[in-house]
Amino acid sequence: MARAPKLTYDRGTLILHPPPGGKGWIDFATWDDRIEKFRIPAQHYRGLVETLQGDQVEFVDEAKAFFPLDLNANFQKTPYPHQAEALQAWKKSERQGVVVLPTAAGKTFLAQLAIASTPRSTLIVVPTLDLMHQWYAELEAAFPGVELGLLGGGSKDRTAILVATYNSAAIQAETLGNLYGLLIFDECHHLPTDFFRVIAEYAIAPYRLGLSATPERADDSHQELDHLIGPIIYRKAPDDLSGKTLADHEVRQIKVSLSDEERDRYDDAIQTRNQFLQDSRIFLGSLEGWQEFVRASARSAAGRRAMLAHREAKAIANGTDSKLRTLADLIATHYPARILIFTNDNATVYRISREFLIPALTHQTPVKERHHILQKFRSGDYGVIAASHVLNEGVDVPDAQIAIILSGTGSTREYVQRLGRVLRKGNSPDKLAILYEVIATDTSEERTSERRRSTPQPAAAQLELLPRYGTGRPTPKAAESTPPDYDV
Repeated sequence: MARAPKLTYDRGTLILHPPPGGKGWIDFATWDDRIEKFRIPAQHYRGLVETLQGDQVEFVDEAKAFFPLDLNANFQKTPYPHQAEALQAWKKSERQGVVVLPTAAGKTFLAQLAIASTPRSTLIVVPTLDLMHQWYAELEAAFPGVELGLLGGGSKDRTAILVATYNSAAIQAETLGNLYGLLIFDECHHLPTDFFRVIAEYAIAPYRLGLSATPERADDSHQELDHLIGPIIYRKAPDDLSGKTLADHEVRQIKVSLSDEERDRYDDAIQTRNQFLQDSRIFLGSLEGWQEFVRASARSAAGRRAMLAHREAKAIANGTDSKLRTLADLIATHYPARILIFTNDNATVYRISREFLIPALTHQTPVKERHHILQKFRSGDYGVIAASHVLNEGVDVPDAQIAIILSGTGSTREYVQRLGRVLRKGNSPDKLAILYEVIATDTSEERTSERRRSTPQPAAAQLELLPRYGTGRPTPKAAESTPPDYDV
């Protein structure tokens, strides 16, 4: 009697041996001469199993090491309508896909709802250690008694629900890949890189949820999220939730001028840069053009001068004296409201800190000092803090009412993340949040801001449910009350 085919997991891949009957499975497989067996990428586990089951092929599944959980959810709040809609859209898409919600719209609670409705061993991947500990604390409150663990920052747990940083999960991807039935990627725009993508590729998890406020990437690699996690199946923008889940908000743009001396220096720097770009036939209208400029700056003295001139022009626009005067007026106008000031560079943060006696947060700020500053801001001892990129994501920022972007207004991702920092209603149901963009006129800063503002964003209605991507995945069916186990 012929042996039943056996499916096993091997360091990020699946091995199927001996070859089964039927034909559908061969679309997933590649013959490996080294072991004389068929090998399949681990991420195709679900499609492969469904194909074998559809062909009525009997096989032994020794690949799956994930398991059901007995969860006793302790939710202290009722989902908002958009959270319930997003969960239902994810279920209808067979529990695979990306949900796009603005910062402060409750993506973490949505993930908890997904875990409760898909009770399987779960891996949650986050970009920072701060976020890792925040997730751990919230999961501990939501699912009392469940075995929780951490992977990253010195922790190396293997638990039923595991919270890991992208770095640690990527390093351990080959050993994690068959242990978890549900993968949740927080800030999932980090995933489609050469280093991090293996977390999804080496995993057999049949259920996947991506969360982000801004999934689009400048290098267009966000398109790979379709087959790493699933398509965007639900999307809401800040304006969609303003006044409901999120605070009402206004965006006010203030344009300031360079002084005559600053204008002369700025124009000279731009001319030096542009002359080099023209001579080198480099165009900065794309990521590839910028990368070529960086490479060219390392190959010649002229290239180095051009890059230094570019940085000088940017520094002048970022830190013009007229912006600091405007900042002083805004702080005085909105006192005693809590204010967050964002800049594009550390130098401007430290200058603001010195001249206004405001606490500064940058990537150079020690973790303990950062937590101390944020705690003082939360308690009201500090009314204003200034930061560069460190508060964009991965940090639990206390409620604030006013955000002032003093530089760095061109990136859609940064803009949405910084707006999100003032959108929480907190204890003020009638709160009006205000985001100020302070822009130096007739500079590249103004042009990049205009490009961002003119770029159309995907309509939520068009993204409710998109087609499935990938070989061997069936057309979405109606949501099940409980997900299948993929057992034979």
